Amino acid sequence: MFKAVRVLQTGCLIAALAGCASAPVATGHTGAATLDATGGLSGSAAQQVAPRAPRAPSIEAGQSGGTTKGFTDAQGRLLPELQAYADEVATTRHIPPGHVKRLLAAARYNTTVVKLMTPSGRTIRRSWVTYRDRFVDPIRIKNGVAFWSEHRHDIDQAAIQYGIPPSILVAIIGVETLYGRYTGDFRVLDALATLGFRHPDTARPERSQLFRDQLADLIELDYKGELNALTATGSYAGAVGMPQFMPGSIRRFAADGDHDGKIDLDGSTADALASIGRFLRLHGWQPDLPVFAPVTLPAHAGRWADGGLTPKLNWRQLEQGGAKVKAGYPIKLWSSAPLGVVDLVDEPRDTVEYRVATANFFALTQYNRSYFYAASVADLAQALAQRMGYGCACVKPAN
Repeated sequence: MFKAVRVLQTGCLIAALAGCASAPVATGHTGAATLDATGGLSGSAAQQVAPRAPRAPSIEAGQSGGTTKGFTDAQGRLLPELQAYADEVATTRHIPPGHVKRLLAAARYNTTVVKLMTPSGRTIRRSWVTYRDRFVDPIRIKNGVAFWSEHRHDIDQAAIQYGIPPSILVAIIGVETLYGRYTGDFRVLDALATLGFRHPDTARPERSQLFRDQLADLIELDYKGELNALTATGSYAGAVGMPQFMPGSIRRFAADGDHDGKIDLDGSTADALASIGRFLRLHGWQPDLPVFAPVTLPAHAGRWADGGLTPKLNWRQLEQGGAKVKAGYPIKLWSSAPLGVVDLVDEPRDTVEYRVATANFFALTQYNRSYFYAASVADLAQALAQRMGYGCACVKPAN
């Protein structure tokens, strides 16, 4: 159990530090879409998609530091840096000052959060094979098939509405929380306050800024009655529910999938699936593209891999450089779309796997800015689709 929880926490940490803070790409058009026999989408693309709220400006007041572990003085009053922060949150988010101060005064310093976020000082050797095996494993595939079978209606509805393959929606919940089994038991208010004002990595002040902004999002959600800041639990980085959304992503991208008038990412599978769909679509997912193009790359493919999070190449460049379409795969829409070559490095084994990625791979990196994460989601989705009798769905590994 400890290993499973720790894997979840590591994934949430990466997402918290980078994955959900990116500006969305507004895409989509109206039209009907259906699921075909392979589990993919047919017909025109999903309906128009828009964020629930605009991006909020960063809170400039407050900083991480100080010798005291708590956030109030002996009389229960907010410390000066938190008082300044509370004033700015109240002003910029249009929340009564008393509401903001009440929540901040209720926050508690969490030593476990600090321990988990403290840099180890060790150089970690990246291993694609080890990372992939952790998530694309028999247990996760078996549980994913069961989850898909149990929630087929909600999965299909989210897939049709947002233009995301069912296998991708299921795989993200599988990677993030083992299909809702491990969503985290840290109080989100405590985690975000601790990391916003007592972050252990003093060399990276932008990290504590991110958590202070997420704390402001949590306070706003609480004021609007969308999330109870005093009781909400999640990962040690503050991510919530089956899809592990940070408060800022809940505020902007969460969706009411079951149409009951509220969004519950812990208790409603339909809400979790719809929220993932909305997030991916607003971050560049294209319904007509696979995640990976079915391409075999030449030995010198590394020259095309720049480590970026946007596709900058095209098929003509790759073809002229020696790339070839795999036998049995026709050239389709992906050949006219922007492409990128991603490198999946395994330092202990001294190997690198290269794949040709479409915009959909890079949409997955906006959920979590890691090539390993995005490729593992795609590979798990592939395995789940095959087990469900859907062939290769919309995920085509390069090799």
